[in-house]
Amino acid sequence: MYTPAITGTGVFTPENSISNAELVTAFNAFADKYNAENAAQIEAGELDAKAHSSEEFIFKASGINSRYVIDKKGILDPNVMHPLLRQRADDEPSLMAEMAMDAAQKALKAAGKTADDVDAIICAASNLERAYPAVAIEIQDLLGVNGFAFDMNVACSSATFGLQTAADMIRSGSISSALVVNPEICTAHLEWRDRDCHFIFGDVATATFIERAEDANGPYFEVKSTRCATEYSNNIRNNNGFLRRSRPDGTADRRDMQFMQNGRKVFKEVLPMVSTHIGTHMKDEGIQATDLKRLWLHQANKSMNDFIGKKVLGRTPEAGEQPNILQDYANTSSAGSIIAFSQYSNDLSDGDYGLICSFGAGYSVGSVIVQRHG
Repeated sequence: MYTPAITGTGVFTPENSISNAELVTAFNAFADKYNAENAAQIEAGELDAKAHSSEEFIFKASGINSRYVIDKKGILDPNVMHPLLRQRADDEPSLMAEMAMDAAQKALKAAGKTADDVDAIICAASNLERAYPAVAIEIQDLLGVNGFAFDMNVACSSATFGLQTAADMIRSGSISSALVVNPEICTAHLEWRDRDCHFIFGDVATATFIERAEDANGPYFEVKSTRCATEYSNNIRNNNGFLRRSRPDGTADRRDMQFMQNGRKVFKEVLPMVSTHIGTHMKDEGIQATDLKRLWLHQANKSMNDFIGKKVLGRTPEAGEQPNILQDYANTSSAGSIIAFSQYSNDLSDGDYGLICSFGAGYSVGSVIVQRHG
C-alpha cells in the first residue's frame, strides 16, 4: 500500500470577467425588450412580464460580485444572452482540453514534475464538450503523457470523486501518479434569460497532481481519507446532453434543456446531507473539529457554506478557516473547492489537517481529508 499525496495544483482563469453591474444592465435590457415584444399577451394575462434583476438581489442570493467567462460579448448582448463559442475543427484542440492544459501545466510545475511523471489523467467535470473521444485522452495526447486517461461526471462533485479515484489507484499500486483536471465551461449550460439563475455560474479550469508521497519533491498534502456519497434527486438538473429534445413544431425548447434547480429544496435537503457526511467522515477517521485548520468547500452559495462551516466546526468559522472565492469566480461547479484549496493552503503548517468537500446535483457529495507535511 502506498500513501497518496497532493503535490501541485493549477488554475486557469479566463481573461474576461463580468461584474454584477454589467450583468444586470444586460438582463434588464433583455427583460424590457421581451416585455415590449409581448405586451399584448402580457396585458391579456397569457404571459408573465419579466421582472428586473439588481446587484443587491444577486449578492444577497449568492454572495457573488463577478464571474470569469470564456465569452463576454454574447452573454451581455440582450439579443443573444449566451456565450458565443466558436465550433472548432476536429483537428484543433478542443476548448476544454486547451483550458485543462493550462491548469495541468501549472500543477506539474508546482509539483516539480513533467509529463513523463504522469501515469493517468482523469478529466472530471460537470459538462463535457463531447461524448467521445474522451476529452481526457485528448489532454493526454496534447501533454505527451503515456499511460491512460478517462472522463468522469458527477456534476459539482466531480473533482473530489476524481481525487478519490486517483488516490485509490495510487494506494493500490496500479499507478504512481495522476492528474485530475476539471475544465468547467459552466456559462454554456446556464439560462441567462432567467432572473433566478442568470448570475450563478462562471468558467474556469483546475488541475491537481497526486502521486506517491515518497516521490514528492517538496511540501505536500497527504490524502488521509476520502469518502463519496450519492442520492438521486431531480432538484438540480440539466437535460442538455447529446440526446436533444424538441417541441412538436421542431424548435428547440432551450429553457427545458438548460440548468434548472429548485433552490429551496436544494438548500433544505443538501445542507443536512453534506454536514452529516463531513461530520461522520471526520468521526470515523478520528479527526476532531478542533483538529481541522481549513475547510475548502464547494463554491456554490455563501449562505450554504456558512451553514456547513458552522455545523462542522460547531461555531462560526473564523476569518481564513473557510475561504470563499465565490465573490470573484461565482459557481464554477467541480472546480470551486480546488480553486479555494489552491489559493488558500500554502500557509498551513506541518501536521495541520484540512478537508476538501464538493457537493451538488445527483445529489452527490465528496470529501477528502488531507494533512500538510513539510
